[in-house]
Amino acid sequence: MPVHPSAFVHPTSEVEEPSDVGAGARIWRHCHVLGGARIGERVMLGQGCFVGSGVVVGAGCRVQNGVSLFEGLELEEDVFVGPNVTFTNVRRPRAFARARERFERTHVGRGVTLGAGCVLLPGVRVGRYGFVAAGAVVTRDVPAHACVQGVPARAVGWVGVDGDALAFDAGGRARCAGGRSYRLVGGLSVEAEDGG
Repeated sequence: MPVHPSAFVHPTSEVEEPSDVGAGARIWRHCHVLGGARIGERVMLGQGCFVGSGVVVGAGCRVQNGVSLFEGLELEEDVFVGPNVTFTNVRRPRAFARARERFERTHVGRGVTLGAGCVLLPGVRVGRYGFVAAGAVVTRDVPAHACVQGVPARAVGWVGVDGDALAFDAGGRARCAGGRSYRLVGGLSVEAEDGG
């Protein structure tokens, strides 16, 4: 199904066929969605967004103004993409060289927040509920629940499903404001103990 009847596409936007646009999706002014893109239910694309062929945007994602989602990118459900976030898909581009065969896959896990103006290099994975600060440059994988900032991005702490910072006790346990429990594993990753 190309565009669900309950989806809204602004008259200044173009959705090429074949594309899937889910129920309740909203595509605002001056967006361009190439054929082969998959946009889930309740997705919001802000003004001036571009979605490339083969891109997957999971249900409930919010993509703010001026973001280009290039081929090779997958956003799981409920990802927040701040304004002017930059995704790349070729590590060493040249204007004169055909790059399509060198596109790398970038994967952004469920519930991730990508702050305004951050940059993700090709081929990185951002784990579930990770938080990338505004202006950060992500050059390597981000563990689930990690908060990263800077150029290049470095981990500065851990966040819960609700986005609040986690403070771990001596036993490596934390609880977020929403009451969920978390466990710090080897100082390198966080696991939600009740499904987050």
